Amino acid sequence: MDVATATGLTGRALSRALYATGRGVLLVASAALSLALLVATVLATAFISLGVGVLLLPLVTPLVRRVTGLCRDLAGRAGVPIATPYLPAPPTERGVVGWVQRCRSILTDPATWRDLLFLLLNVFVGFVLGLLPVTLLVYSVEGLVLSAGFWMLMRESGVDFWYGFTPMDTWPHAVLGALVSLVVFAIWVAASPGVVAGHAYFARTLLGPSERAEIASRMRHLSETRSDVINIQATELRRIERDLHDGAQARLVAIGMKLGAATRQLRTNPDVAETLLVDARNATASALEELRCLIRGIHPPVLAERGLEDAIRAIALESPIDVDVTADVPGRLAAPAESAVYFALSELLTNIVKHANADRASIDLRHEDGALRAVVIDNGQGGADASLGTGLRGIERRCATFDGTLVLSSPEGGPTVAILELPCALYSPRTSSF
Repeated sequence: MDVATATGLTGRALSRALYATGRGVLLVASAALSLALLVATVLATAFISLGVGVLLLPLVTPLVRRVTGLCRDLAGRAGVPIATPYLPAPPTERGVVGWVQRCRSILTDPATWRDLLFLLLNVFVGFVLGLLPVTLLVYSVEGLVLSAGFWMLMRESGVDFWYGFTPMDTWPHAVLGALVSLVVFAIWVAASPGVVAGHAYFARTLLGPSERAEIASRMRHLSETRSDVINIQATELRRIERDLHDGAQARLVAIGMKLGAATRQLRTNPDVAETLLVDARNATASALEELRCLIRGIHPPVLAERGLEDAIRAIALESPIDVDVTADVPGRLAAPAESAVYFALSELLTNIVKHANADRASIDLRHEDGALRAVVIDNGQGGADASLGTGLRGIERRCATFDGTLVLSSPEGGPTVAILELPCALYSPRTSSF
């Protein structure tokens, strides 16, 4: 290992230890807040029978959930994500009845009691685990300062000082103290991230969602996605009906009228009849082309015939900007999932062309660990926001229907990175490729 590599590894280790120590300070603060909020919540709950608690509990509970939310956030930064466990709040009335309903929903939520247990234990666990990195750092720095010569000043003032098990009264003892402080410093560097991670696992044990909360969250998600599916289907049906009515149907009616006129002119004016028949034939070709376009909008033939990889390559070739496609999907997905991914990526490319001011994009499509993952990157101006437009929100809803996600990163100035993930299984081998 060369010097540069060793220096880089040491710098990263020190950065992690310092970062963990900073989080430890926050854990100590959370321990103090836990004690105060635990006492406030217990008193508010005890005073419910007197009526005062009905007013106090709904005021204290948001503070409790904010502190536990801070601990979840700290756990997530330590690499231990914790989902929010609370049941959805039911609708409440106004006035005293509403306060009683809120108290009831708080007390019947299992996460409330898990929060209280966490507050009780965090007073000790959070204080000890949070204070340990800070103590190790301060103690190691103290030893280095004493060993550097500060012990002489203390001896001149008549104070006998020990560092660890070493009396700091001579230079040999000072050197020994310096070695001890270096060992403590090494322990701080190595142990601080693990100590904070230990608190993260402790928090996940108590602050994660219970089985009831997970079921409620799942039911809520299914209800929302079912509503999205119904809305998407209704919108698609209206689009198809509008396209048929305004396009192919209008052309077929015109063809019928031209054929009727040609029939009337056939004996008296054959030239006019011939012209009308030619127009009707051309209109028939146009109507067929519109029907083919409509069918492609419902389910593209290239997707049905060649599969998702080749369908994505096809839309990339048709794009007015350069699009590089790398794909590894060794099989076929269920038709609804293929269609959802196809139209989602098609919409993303359309947005890039319309709004990103980009001249190059890339699509990486692959199936791994039971999920399809597509990463779309462009070199445009950035600034895309799913909350400001219907296109990206539509893609999110389309993905959510299949329990998928769309993650968007688009800083000002670019690049924009869109990551689409869709849990799905491959059910048949790939049959063709360009």
